[in-house]
Amino acid sequence: MGEKVLVVDDEKEIADLIEVCLKNDGYTVYKFYNGTDALRCIEETELDLAVLDIMLPDIDGFRICRKIRERYFYPIIMLTAKAEDGDKIMGLTLGADDYITKPFNPLEVTARVRTQLRRYTRYNVGKETAPQNELDIRGLQISKNTHKCLLNGKNVTLTPIEFEILWYLCSRRGTVVSSEELFEAVWGEKYLDNNNTVMTHIARLREKMNEPARRPKYIKTIWGVGYTIE
Repeated sequence: MGEKVLVVDDEKEIADLIEVCLKNDGYTVYKFYNGTDALRCIEETELDLAVLDIMLPDIDGFRICRKIRERYFYPIIMLTAKAEDGDKIMGLTLGADDYITKPFNPLEVTARVRTQLRRYTRYNVGKETAPQNELDIRGLQISKNTHKCLLNGKNVTLTPIEFEILWYLCSRRGTVVSSEELFEAVWGEKYLDNNNTVMTHIARLREKMNEPARRPKYIKTIWGVGYTIE
């Protein structure tokens, strides 16, 4: 294993506990109690995943998440002491891949880290030569091999989760995919009726693709059913 994981939390007990659990699972951990030191580590170290607390004494987790996404695609898990949807939606919009609400079982963090790294590795390292690893739908070109997406020749920068969502929809072109199917296929977890994670990521994808909300050209909403790319 040995993947490098950044852990940032100003609550020393929480950060130390997460560090112990991750190290016991074989990960290399870079732990910080403030955002300034974490940003320095991000610039100097080739990381594989980041676990970011939102509330930090100097630089909040949202700003760190935004800074990471300017250059890197590795998974980001946000930690929040609030159960409000606002923080979760903000994190997902900025490019976070997952969130965990405090208080939590440290073993849950380890499990989420493992899941995100497995997914990230599967979609970014594998260089399969099997067919249907590249799709072209009316100027939307997406490659599973290179993890690149082009729209009318221009690069569209996607997070690993956004890429997986778009690939899943493109590979099932002409089929309506429910939010439940999409969530369970991409996140690998059981879908809950009140889960708005899929909707948030779809909105973010449309924004990156300059899709008009009312008349999107690619990702279309079939109300009460799900999403489709025709």
